Amino acid sequence: MDNSEQSFVSSPTVNSDARSESEQIASIDRKCQRLRSLSQIDIVTNWRIDRHNGSINADLSQWDEAKLNQKGYVGWESGRQEIWLGQKLLIPTDAHGYGLTGLSCRLALTWWAEVAQVFVDRVLVQEGDLFDHSPRILLTPAVVPGTTVDVRLRLVSPGHDLGALMRSRLVYESAEPTNPEPGWLADELMVMVKQVASFNPEKLADIEGIIDRIDYDLLAHNIDRFIPHLLDIKQQVKSIVSNPQGTTRQFRSPSGKEGLGEVLPAESTIELLGHAHLDMAWLWEVYETWEVAERTFSSALNLQQLFPKLTFCHSTPALYEWIEINKPELFDRICQQIKIGTWEVVGGMWIEPDLNLISGESIARQIIYGQRYNRSKFGTDTRVAWLPDTFGFCWQLPQLLLQGGIDYFVTQKFQWNDTTKFPHQLFWWEAPDGSRVLSLMSSEIGEGIDPLKMIDYACKWQTDTGIDRSLWLFGVGDHGGGPTRDMLELADRWSHSDVFPKLEFTTAVRYLDNLASRKDSQSLPIWKDELYLEFHRGCFTTHADLKRSNRQCEDLLYQAELWSSIACIVNNLSYPADLKLQLETAWKQTLFNQFHDIIPGTSIEPVYVTANEDLANVERVTTQIVSDALTQISDRISMPKPPIDSAIPTIVFNALNWTRTEVVSLPLPRHADIDRWTVCDVDGKSLPTQRSGENSLFLATDLPSVGYRLFWLIPDRQHNDRDTSILGSSDFVFKNQFVRVEIDSHTGDIASIWDEVNQREVLQDSIGGNQLEAFQDGGQYWDAWNIDPQYAEKRLPPSKLKSIEWIEKGEIQQRIRVVRELAGCDFVQDYILDAHSPILRIKTSVDWQAEHILIKANFPLNITADKATYEIACGAIDRTTKPETPAEKAKWEVPAHRWADLTDNSGEYGVSLLNDCKYGYDAGTDYLRLTLLRSSTW
Repeated sequence: MDNSEQSFVSSPTVNSDARSESEQIASIDRKCQRLRSLSQIDIVTNWRIDRHNGSINADLSQWDEAKLNQKGYVGWESGRQEIWLGQKLLIPTDAHGYGLTGLSCRLALTWWAEVAQVFVDRVLVQEGDLFDHSPRILLTPAVVPGTTVDVRLRLVSPGHDLGALMRSRLVYESAEPTNPEPGWLADELMVMVKQVASFNPEKLADIEGIIDRIDYDLLAHNIDRFIPHLLDIKQQVKSIVSNPQGTTRQFRSPSGKEGLGEVLPAESTIELLGHAHLDMAWLWEVYETWEVAERTFSSALNLQQLFPKLTFCHSTPALYEWIEINKPELFDRICQQIKIGTWEVVGGMWIEPDLNLISGESIARQIIYGQRYNRSKFGTDTRVAWLPDTFGFCWQLPQLLLQGGIDYFVTQKFQWNDTTKFPHQLFWWEAPDGSRVLSLMSSEIGEGIDPLKMIDYACKWQTDTGIDRSLWLFGVGDHGGGPTRDMLELADRWSHSDVFPKLEFTTAVRYLDNLASRKDSQSLPIWKDELYLEFHRGCFTTHADLKRSNRQCEDLLYQAELWSSIACIVNNLSYPADLKLQLETAWKQTLFNQFHDIIPGTSIEPVYVTANEDLANVERVTTQIVSDALTQISDRISMPKPPIDSAIPTIVFNALNWTRTEVVSLPLPRHADIDRWTVCDVDGKSLPTQRSGENSLFLATDLPSVGYRLFWLIPDRQHNDRDTSILGSSDFVFKNQFVRVEIDSHTGDIASIWDEVNQREVLQDSIGGNQLEAFQDGGQYWDAWNIDPQYAEKRLPPSKLKSIEWIEKGEIQQRIRVVRELAGCDFVQDYILDAHSPILRIKTSVDWQAEHILIKANFPLNITADKATYEIACGAIDRTTKPETPAEKAKWEVPAHRWADLTDNSGEYGVSLLNDCKYGYDAGTDYLRLTLLRSSTW
């Protein structure tokens, strides 16, 4: 037993009006615990421990007695510390008077360990980890009292957390459903209690009174009557469940109207679907994922031979492709099960990606490559977006899914919210354009066949939706594993219970099709917003290097395809097969590293060594493709006569879809007799230039949309290059026709941005912009995932200016460099103002050596705005700057892409904050802040 000795004493039934439902349920559960104790024996106090030289052959008598912590667990130190636990079990004749002879005996364990091995009589019988952590190990199919069993556990604590053995219990079970043991009947009683609590709570006191009538004296005086007596108690409780009278619990029907919970889960169905969530990387490297996938898929296929009704689903075409290439026989077996309908390919995306950080084009490619693989190998598109573990979803996703042939969206992640309870379990999710997908908040992943958890979910589902068929996902997850034989045997046993919902195996599409075909499906709630996870807010910033590489690769992949396509057109060539393969490989490398535990920054360090190598390769390949394509296009351009024979043609391309004026930095040729050059337009007219190191800066005006302009680079023997002006000035002010900018010479902040066009100050008076702010950001269990909710109260000392100097002070570009020390790190920031541009650029580099520090750049603005607008994949979203509801207040750190904008309430004036590699923001009515860096350690 897990409870103290007081659990063996029946508590008097008190007036239900004086206790809450939860108190009544807890009281009944304590009474059922006594019943369970007759066939379930807690052995947690019997372990002996060795922290040094444990083994399967060591003498247990030499080991120390294992001490329990305050939670009643056997605990030990973090940091991959190994311990051995052991005990010699003597199988008893009875438990508190109930005979155990002939029952099967299982050892039920739950651990928190990175590595776990279970030895029975010195034979390794089970291995597990942090995710495969709750096995039930068959010790004997038929108990012979007096038998001894030697059990030893080798356990290794996680690197990041204490280790613990939380549960160790012997469970004695009957093989005959018609002759149940007390523990089974206790679970059946609690199943009915949970049904009544959901639909007819007024009857809880009646049930408690019936359970109080269990006669334990029969164990001593007439044991043969005990089980029939328990069955009679069960029937009395069942009569209350089957024939509810009095007040029934109201629930919301799919139409949103109030209704009565007249149909109980005992008359309903739980549909079962085997599942094995498998992270492409997390606490392991990618190479291990392939091995785990092979084991997981083989296990599922083998179980389907033993349990032909078992249905199993798995996502991730990237995994199937690896299996196809490296394990073709296993792939063929999977295809056979797909054909007969017991193996379901879900997902519809190349992997299960993060969907806050990646671009709209990347989302489209996830779908394109995923669906193309599914069609070519399995004969059909996948209609379900299977994303149980992704950390939030951008608002445009329904439109992109529908365009990719995906009708349904499934996740369970919003059960993790830290502030509000997500209001719907079944709903239509509508994108800004009106596209809708039917969306399911599923049961949790990584669960087993646990009747009490299952009935909790079934009751909640029916109470919330009015639908009497729920979906239960079962199977070890995160590190793969999937369904186990014990889970399937338990499911078979519970299918014979007359108080448990009917159990049927299904597929995700079959289940969702049935929901969509209901007459009332069009009356389901509609969600017209992003799906923001109120948790894991640090994922917008952690591992800034990988996020920057991802942004660069997304841009380069776009340009590589754009210019290669144009090069084929202008040369009248078919698209080369080798180029197509190069780009597909580059895309797949990028898409893979957009997995929801890679790009958010939540995997172990070696994962990022590989990921950065992958993206560096993508950058090399795509840069070369762009260069080759532009060369091919340039070769087809008919050149006009040069102004002079020695003029060098220079072509500036614009990959954007609009006309553009931009300062261009042109590397200068190296000639021994020429050290000055000038730039001319196509007609030979000299353009203003500015020397900057080994480059020449000039203004390329009106570059056509997805086009080019020709310029000439000409030797300048007149020495008329516009040199940088005097750089020693202490006046740190620069301006053009759009803005006048002043940098504070004491702090390095922006003292002022004066809008010359609208004749108004952009920043708040006397406050300054680009304030680098540092905060202590530690103490969160999920270190890489979560920003400390109280970080704002843990502000660190402000930055200290180390130096400020002019770097460029010319007609084309002005640049001031500021070096500041903050949180023990040097931040180097160049303020850059180009001619003819209203944009003040800030180029930042940092020698980042901090731990558990969060850095933000704050821009207090001379604006009052009730909302801020942020770029998201293929669109934009407004979020309030005056949060009132708990859900609005939970969005204190939000994701966005390349820009955020604060426009005043009149709609007449606004300021945008742009970036080339950041994703975390927060805003108020008069400020925008960009999160630059954070430094988690796990």
